[in-house]
Amino acid sequence: MPELPEVETTRRGIEPHVVGRTVALFDVRQPKLRWPVPESLAALLPGKTVEAVSRRGKYLLIQFDCGHLLVHLGMSGSLRVVERSKEPGKHDHVDLCLTDGKALRLTDPRRFGAVLWQDADEVHELLAHLGPEPLSDEFDDQYLLDRAKGRKTVIKTFIMDSKVVVGVGNIYANEALFAAGIHPKRAAGKISAARMNRFVYEIKRVLAAAIEQGGTTLKDFVGGDGKPGYFKQQLNVYGRAGAPCVSCKQPLKEIRLGQRSTVYCSHCQR
Repeated sequence: MPELPEVETTRRGIEPHVVGRTVALFDVRQPKLRWPVPESLAALLPGKTVEAVSRRGKYLLIQFDCGHLLVHLGMSGSLRVVERSKEPGKHDHVDLCLTDGKALRLTDPRRFGAVLWQDADEVHELLAHLGPEPLSDEFDDQYLLDRAKGRKTVIKTFIMDSKVVVGVGNIYANEALFAAGIHPKRAAGKISAARMNRFVYEIKRVLAAAIEQGGTTLKDFVGGDGKPGYFKQQLNVYGRAGAPCVSCKQPLKEIRLGQRSTVYCSHCQR
């Protein structure tokens, strides 16, 4: 699943190609995504100009004067700028066609993605209860200590809760916990202030590094320019169960937490 760095990479890739451009046609070939694509958009968007492209968690927000188009890439989706004349493939479900001959095309083989609408004077229910952005000043060690106080939830599950902080998905939770030396099953409320400070630092560092390198290529992800991400080359634990730890050379272990693969070093993470 595309995580925050992959979504941010997509945002940066499409932004210069769509901001300031006017919509010619909103073409929906398959409206049955995770939620139905609103029928009203076909009449609403033509003639409107894209003012900005932003991100909230794993949602892309394409801004118009009357509201935002919300796009989620689901499990294996991608959003790319293509020539409007390019023949759509089987899994190319939605095109935001622009008057300059380009189209912003959503490709989603599993159809777990979403294209929704948020009016200018509202906050969509999917965004209303999200926690702070992990790269923002609001997300710091004191904030996380306050949220974790008294919590028995294991730290990996806790940090992946979007109400606590958005966008720390499975790949980067694994990597940040390893870098901070924290066992993924340690109770969130049992982590000291000093270790929480290190954990917040590593979350920010790992995410920033992944964004800088264009995200992580696992199976399906490519950026908005159609190119793969390269952060996979630097993964220390995720996807490396049984391989030697990069620090102590002990075999990495794998467990399931919250139905997600969790890889860690039992020697380095306590």
